[in-house]
Formats: sequence, structure tokens, C-alpha cells
Amino acid sequence: MPFVMPDAAHVHPVTLPDGSTHDGTVFLSNVIDQANIEVGDFTYASDFDPPPPDGWAARLAPYLFPMSEGRLIIGKFCQIAHGVRLITASANHAYAGLTSFPFGIFALDQEVMAQPDCRDTRIGHDVWLGYGAIICPAVTIGNGAIIGAGSVVREDVPDYAIVAGNPAQVVKMRLPAADIDRVNQLAWWDWPTDQIARARVALDAGDLASLEALSHQIADKL
Repeated sequence: MPFVMPDAAHVHPVTLPDGSTHDGTVFLSNVIDQANIEVGDFTYASDFDPPPPDGWAARLAPYLFPMSEGRLIIGKFCQIAHGVRLITASANHAYAGLTSFPFGIFALDQEVMAQPDCRDTRIGHDVWLGYGAIICPAVTIGNGAIIGAGSVVREDVPDYAIVAGNPAQVVKMRLPAADIDRVNQLAWWDWPTDQIARARVALDAGDLASLEALSHQIADKL
């Protein structure tokens, strides 16, 4: 039986053997509606103690309030495990003076407090953020990267790197540099969903040649 992609419009995309939905897993693009957060299709988060549907933004990025400056951009097909936290630049304090104490937030009726750090946090496509990982402010994580459980990511992560530890360091690369370029050029995550379903076997097997052949078929139809 041909593989069929899940419906990207579903909130809870996982169906358990008894036919019930798994409420702890959500497609984030369907539960986060915040102007400074962008999430691609099919990116999901799982939590053993899931928040209500409108609480996922605060659960994953607790310091990125609707009025915060700077953005969180998460690509397509990302996998976010329980306990992951994205500590965005909006959490940073100014410390150029003699103190890092944020006096201004306690005096909102007296002054306007400028946010000291407005940089974006970017997560690429097909990134796996492992259990309890912490992503520090203004980090960029490349496509296909895997972030090990409990890692504290303080620096940018290259495409298709596996990182682990505190601070997180590259343990190994998933693919040779030339193959990373090939996958990024294919950008399978942007293909029509029916073609991604056709590509599942090649994706699971790491068969780049078959994936490239499928991409040519798609191009011929356009």
C-alpha cells in the first residue's frame, strides 16, 4: 500500500493503535499563532505533559512574548522532543554597565525599556532537537542537524551535523560535504506532499541518486 503523508492541517497527527489521537504530539504550525514565530509545515513537538493548544509557544520559547522583538524561525519537518527550550534573544539582559539587573521591567509606567538583544533564532529544515535540549539566544541550526539530548547549544550548528554536550560540540557529520550540498539543492522539504510520499523510501535509505531522479521527474511535470 503506498505511503500517504499525514494531513499537515491536523493539530494531532499521530493516531494510536486503538484509534485515539496522541494529544502530546502536535503540528506546531496549527497551534502557534504569534507574529514573531514562524513554523514550517509538518514540524512537530511532543511533550509528556502537553500544554493546552494555545500554550505551545510559551512552552517552547518562554521568553519570546508577542510584543518581544526578534523572531524564532523553525523550518519544515523538524522534530522537537519533550523538554526542549528555545531561549531566544528576548531573554538577554544588558550588562555593559555595572549591573545586569533589568530595572526597566519593574518601571513600565515610568519609562520604555529597550530590548537589549533583538537577534533572531533560526532552526533549519528536518532538524531533530533531542530530549531536554536548550537552544541559546540567536543561534542558527542548519538543515538536517541532530541536537543530542540535554545539549546546550550556544553556537551555530552546521547543516547535517550531530552535536552533543554542554556546550554542544560537533560529534560527527551525517553526510560528506558534497552530499550535503546535493541534499540542500534538492530541498525535498519543499516538494509537493505527494512527491515527498513517493520519496520516503529513498529518504529512509539515504539513496541520493533515487532522490535526484525523483526531483527530475517533478521538474519535468512543472
